[in-house]
Amino acid sequence: MDDRPDSSSVSNTNENIAPVSFWLKRAAQYSADLYSDRRGKSGLTQRQFTVLEAVFHNEGQSQTTLVKETGIDRSTLADLVNRLETHGYLSRKRSDKDARVNFVSLTEAGRDMLLNAQPQVSLVDQALVEALPERNRKAFIASLQVLSEKLDEAE
Repeated sequence: MDDRPDSSSVSNTNENIAPVSFWLKRAAQYSADLYSDRRGKSGLTQRQFTVLEAVFHNEGQSQTTLVKETGIDRSTLADLVNRLETHGYLSRKRSDKDARVNFVSLTEAGRDMLLNAQPQVSLVDQALVEALPERNRKAFIASLQVLSEKLDEAE
């Protein structure tokens, strides 16, 4: 059975717009599938990569900062940090001033894993963009950036 929504049930006044959330979810699944194919079972998940990259750019910052940088909710991020710490990719240090605050850093193994994964992740990004007609690529990326900024505004 096809799980696609009936495009005739468009709730928008513009009849050319299908249910956006459905297509975003499908696009995210396509992205996850491409990522999984490139990284294989021995690599990082997309979210693990996202966390390692956020730590790389925010070395020694709190988990709260990482929540804001990644858009991953607090409990999921805490679970990811725990797993990445167990794998030896991250280290945490509790704040001397507030025991509820953890500062997160990459270990050497984490930095190596991230640097190893970055070229493959770039190929995934390239494949995603190349799946679109060339004339739509810049507008697509700009639209994703606008949606991302809306998330930032909501916080």
